[in-house]
Amino acid sequence: MSDNKLQMFENRLRKVYKHFAKLARKQQQSCFRFYDHDMPEFPFVIEYYDGALHAAEYKRRHGMEDEVHDAWLESCRDVIARVTEITPDLVFIKVRQRKEGKEGQYQKFDTTKQERIVSENGLSFIVNLTDYLDTGLFLDHRITRRMVQEEAEGKRVLNLFCYTGSFSVYAAKGGAKSVTSVDLSKTYINWAKRNMQFNKLYRPEVHEFVQADVMEVIDELPRNSFDLIVCDPPTFSNSKRMDTSFDVQRDHVVLLKKLLKACTEEGKIYFSNNYRGFSMDRDAIPAAVVKDITSQTTPFDFQGRLFRSCFMIQK
Repeated sequence: MSDNKLQMFENRLRKVYKHFAKLARKQQQSCFRFYDHDMPEFPFVIEYYDGALHAAEYKRRHGMEDEVHDAWLESCRDVIARVTEITPDLVFIKVRQRKEGKEGQYQKFDTTKQERIVSENGLSFIVNLTDYLDTGLFLDHRITRRMVQEEAEGKRVLNLFCYTGSFSVYAAKGGAKSVTSVDLSKTYINWAKRNMQFNKLYRPEVHEFVQADVMEVIDELPRNSFDLIVCDPPTFSNSKRMDTSFDVQRDHVVLLKKLLKACTEEGKIYFSNNYRGFSMDRDAIPAAVVKDITSQTTPFDFQGRLFRSCFMIQK
């Protein structure tokens, strides 16, 4: 990679970082995305986490030997650090490899575990910048989380595929009567509980954390048992711990019908997914309201470059 290309990368970074950092300060956000595949030669997604940076490189056929590629990554790290005025040791880079039909996997570029506490809308979250596929906080859902908080008072809330429980924390902060968080991963369930505890919100009598196959839990949900359900399933899943595969396009109608049965009379579902070509089969959903809220839940740093969809479904 020529010095000229690196200079072009630096120029682009300087422009977008200045722009998004200014918007983040205006909205009092300490975490934001500021670069997303802007230049094809530098296929990174770069996010700022309250004084540290997380850069994920999508693996492609770059034609470089491993040693050359590592040196190139170090050069990119130096550029990113220089532009943002953050020391290189706080710029964490991962290489992502897409696998057809499955979630991608990251190869760790940094070896020392790095957890940080970051703030969002007055709440605190534990992020891990080195060890997992993602950091623990999906920045594109900060508006949706705030919506859940504003509606949660006195509600029985169910958070499915809860990941690290950020929606659960927002619901608890909003005064939910109860919050049930479900995920197949023990790591994520423990992480979700830690997030709740760190915010001094955890009450074991009303905050339940369930490590289980979400699909099995959904099959057993009692009728009229929740007022508000958050469901953000993977695009595709065929975990060894699951009996069957899940495909969000193929299976979303069956999934939502089961969730609507578990909703109270005026219950509400927030349903989102990351499948780029997703098409909601509205006619097959037995609900009073099926509203696409993707646009209104898209934050400033994802405008024009967000490929997830989000729906509000009311019974």
